[in-house]
Amino acid sequence: MADSNSGPESSASLRVFGALVKFFRKQAGITQEEFGPLVGYSVETVASIEQGRRLPSGKFVDAAERVLDAGGALKEAAKYLERTKGLANWFVQWAELEKSAICLYTYENRMIPGLLQIEPYARTLFEEQVPLMSEEDIEEKQVARVERTELLTGRPKTMYSFIIEEHTLRRRIGGLEVHRAQIDHLLHIAERRNIEIQVMPQCRAYHSGIGGPFRLLETPEHRSLAYAEGQENGLLISDPAVVSMLHLRYVRMRSQALSPEDSLSLLREIRGAT
Repeated sequence: MADSNSGPESSASLRVFGALVKFFRKQAGITQEEFGPLVGYSVETVASIEQGRRLPSGKFVDAAERVLDAGGALKEAAKYLERTKGLANWFVQWAELEKSAICLYTYENRMIPGLLQIEPYARTLFEEQVPLMSEEDIEEKQVARVERTELLTGRPKTMYSFIIEEHTLRRRIGGLEVHRAQIDHLLHIAERRNIEIQVMPQCRAYHSGIGGPFRLLETPEHRSLAYAEGQENGLLISDPAVVSMLHLRYVRMRSQALSPEDSLSLLREIRGAT
């Protein structure tokens, strides 16, 4: 999936934040060994954050602010952190492009797209990933996932289109209650004028996207790009010929999928059957 494990990364904003935590910690006369339990994190995590190698979660920022009595400095600094942690190395560039896209089209046949996932659904995917991840890594990825989902409500002028295979909507990832909550979320988010959700029905014998999931976007400069991924890799596609081909496939798929109205009816049917 797009948010698989990534290697260690660092950035100026992470290093500055880490140095600020270290400064306030030392000023308070607290060692890393003492500080970890006070904020609810391991000494290793504290060290990684102070060295600018790990993105702090909102929980860590709040706890550090309280324990160190930083006067709001840590919360303010956290606003400028570059949120690349929790994202696979191959996905970072696409995630940055998403933030300014004027339209974004997504076809998914494996799971509900990341931008549409609720937290318990996403957490289940992270917790069940093989090899198993640590709780700290899961939280890191959860923070990154939540930030991405905020694009849907934070950019009301961006047009979003999603085509989702019916079988992914019927798979009860996370259990019955999570499944119901996830379908409810889709029904709710689809009420927004800039978001369109279509279901590719299981009864469709063939459609133009059968080759696999992909995404398309248009930049503010009206440049079209595409993205496709496998188990542990992703490909940003800029070749105009390939992007055009995928765009034609997506256009065709929109006519092969259920209409937005019929898609919502099917979602209600799936919700009622659970």
